[in-house]
Amino acid sequence: MFAASAYAADGKKPFPIANPGTEKIVNYARYGEFNGKGSKNYKYTIKDQAALSRATGAGIYPNSSSLLKDPQYKEFKKGKKLEGNHWDFINTKNYQANFYKWATASESNGVKLFYEALALERAGNYIHAIKAYYAIVVHFPQSIGWTYWRTPWYIGQAAIDRIKYLCRIHPELDMDLKGASVIVKNGYDDNVKNDIFIVNPGEFVKVKSAGEKMRQQRLTSTEIIRSTGTGSVKLVQYANKSWQLLVDGKPYIIKGIAYSPSKIGQSPDEGTLEDWMQSDHNKNNKIDGPYDSWVDENKNNRQDPNENPVGDFHLLWQLGANTMRIYHHASNKALLKDLYNNYGIMVLVGDFLGAYTIGSGASWYQGTDYTNPQQQESMLNSIKSMVEEYKNEPYVLMWVLGNENNYGVANNAKKDPQSYYKFVNRAAQYIKELDPYKRPVAVCNGEVIFLDVFAANCPDVDVFGLNSYRGDYGFGHLWKCAKDETDKPVLITEYGCPAYSSLYNQQEAEEIQAEYLKNSWLDILSNSDGFGQGNAIGGVLFEFVDEWWKAYEPAKHDTHTQWPGPFSDGCVYEEWFGLTSQGDGSHSPYMRQFRKAYFTMKELWRE
Repeated sequence: MFAASAYAADGKKPFPIANPGTEKIVNYARYGEFNGKGSKNYKYTIKDQAALSRATGAGIYPNSSSLLKDPQYKEFKKGKKLEGNHWDFINTKNYQANFYKWATASESNGVKLFYEALALERAGNYIHAIKAYYAIVVHFPQSIGWTYWRTPWYIGQAAIDRIKYLCRIHPELDMDLKGASVIVKNGYDDNVKNDIFIVNPGEFVKVKSAGEKMRQQRLTSTEIIRSTGTGSVKLVQYANKSWQLLVDGKPYIIKGIAYSPSKIGQSPDEGTLEDWMQSDHNKNNKIDGPYDSWVDENKNNRQDPNENPVGDFHLLWQLGANTMRIYHHASNKALLKDLYNNYGIMVLVGDFLGAYTIGSGASWYQGTDYTNPQQQESMLNSIKSMVEEYKNEPYVLMWVLGNENNYGVANNAKKDPQSYYKFVNRAAQYIKELDPYKRPVAVCNGEVIFLDVFAANCPDVDVFGLNSYRGDYGFGHLWKCAKDETDKPVLITEYGCPAYSSLYNQQEAEEIQAEYLKNSWLDILSNSDGFGQGNAIGGVLFEFVDEWWKAYEPAKHDTHTQWPGPFSDGCVYEEWFGLTSQGDGSHSPYMRQFRKAYFTMKELWRE
C-alpha cells in the first residue's frame, strides 16, 4: 500500500484516506480482461473483484464496502455532516464530506465516481482522484449526465480530460495517460438513443523524470495541401493536417478579446445601452473607453493625480491582444483604423445572422425562421451591408456569422438545425462573392452541439468557431471531436471565467479566474499548429471589462447567479467576467481596476 504525502505540491492539504489502495496506478489487466479496445464493442470484464478492490482503495469501484469501515466516515456520519441531498455536496469547501457523500450516494456509477473524483481533486488527493476518474473510463465510459440546458454530458470524455489536466499541471505525479479516448458518434444532438461509443481506455505511462514538464514535439512538415484567401489573410493546412492562420505571410494565432465597455446604468433590455464606438460623455471629441479610461492603481475608487487617462486601446496593446471581436457590424471605421494602425489590433467583424432576431426582421416572440424567404433576404441584406462597408479595410481579419444561434434562443435553429446550417453556408458563399480578398468565414456555434450537421452542410464555412466554457482544465475532447467531424480549423469565439465566487473571498476568486484563463489559453496553444490536434487558431477571451447590465439590474454589480456553470462554486456570474472591473462604478465608463487575470494573460500573450 502506497502512502500519500500530507501536503500536495501546490500546498493543499489532502484529507486522510484510510484505505488508499495497494497500487498508485491500477494494473487493470491483472484483474480482468479488456475486449474491443478502440471500437464500439469495448468492454472490461472483472476476473478478480476482491484483488481489484484491494488495488483501487476506498470508494473506487468496485470497492465500496471498505469506506463504511473508515473511522472518519463513521465520525462524519455520526456528526450529521452527511445529511441532505448529494447534489448539495458538490460545491462546498468541505471536500472530505463531499467525497463521503458521493461515494455512498444512490446514483449511477459514472456520475457518482466523477463527483467523488472532483472532491478528491479539489482537496489535493490527486492520486485517488485520478484513480476515480480512470475507473469511469475503464468500467463506465458510456455514462451520460445532463447539463442545466438539458444537453447530454459525456462523463467518460470529461474523466479523461480531467486526468490529462491533472497529469499536465502536476508533473510531480510522474504519470501521463496516453491513447485514451471516448468518441461518441451521433453525439451532437439531444437524442442519446442513437449514440455509438468508440472507447479506448489507453494506458498510463511513467514520465521519465520527476518534475519534468510534458512537452509535445512540434511537427515539422511544411508542405501546404490547402489554402484559402487571396489577400493578406490566409488559412493554410499542412500535410500533417495542422492548420495555421497567416497574416502577411506570418503565423498569426488569435489572441482575441471581447470588448463592450458599457456605462453603468445602461442596458439593452431597457433600450438605454449606447454604442461604445460613438460614446463621448465628457465631450472632448474622443471616444470614452478607447481613449479616456484610466487605471485605478491603488483601487481606492478615486482618480489620483498620477492616474492619467491612457485608454483601453493602449491597455489592450499592453495586454498583448492582437484581435478584437465585434459581434454585429461596427459604426466607426476611423476608430478601428486607429486600433489597427497605432496598436496593431485586427478585428473579427460579425453579423448575428438572426440571433436575438437581429437582422431577420422577426419579432422576439415570433423568432427568426431560417426557412422564411423574407427573413433570409433581410439577413443577407444585413451581411451585404457589413461586407460592402468593411471589405477594403486592412484590419478585418475574419467574418463571423452568428452567436450561439444553435441554442435556439428566439430562433428555430435548434428545432431545424439542417435549415439553419444550410443558410449559414449560403451566407458564407455570399460573403465570398462580395469580399474580393476572400477572407476566412467562421461560424460562432454554441459548443459542439450539431457539429455533425454543421460538417455536412457548411462546406463553404472556413472556420468552426464556438463559444465554450468547459472548466478550468481547458477544452478537452473538443479538439478531437472537431477534427474528426470537420477537419476545419477551430477558433474559440468565447472563453472566460467570472472573478466572483460565493465560496471564496474576492482575492481568491480573482486568483481562480486567472488560473482558469491560463489553462484555457495553454490548451489552445497545445492544440495549435504542430501540437496536439493541430487545429486551434486561437481564442477570444470574454471579456475585457465587466458589464453590469447582464443580470438585469444595470445600476448594480449583481452577485446573484444567472444559471449553473463549470466554475468554482458551480455558478455563472455574467457581470464579473472582465479582466478589469469598473470598481464601485462611481467613475463609469472610465475607471479600470486590474484583476490578476490581466497580468496573467499579459505574461502569456507577451512571451
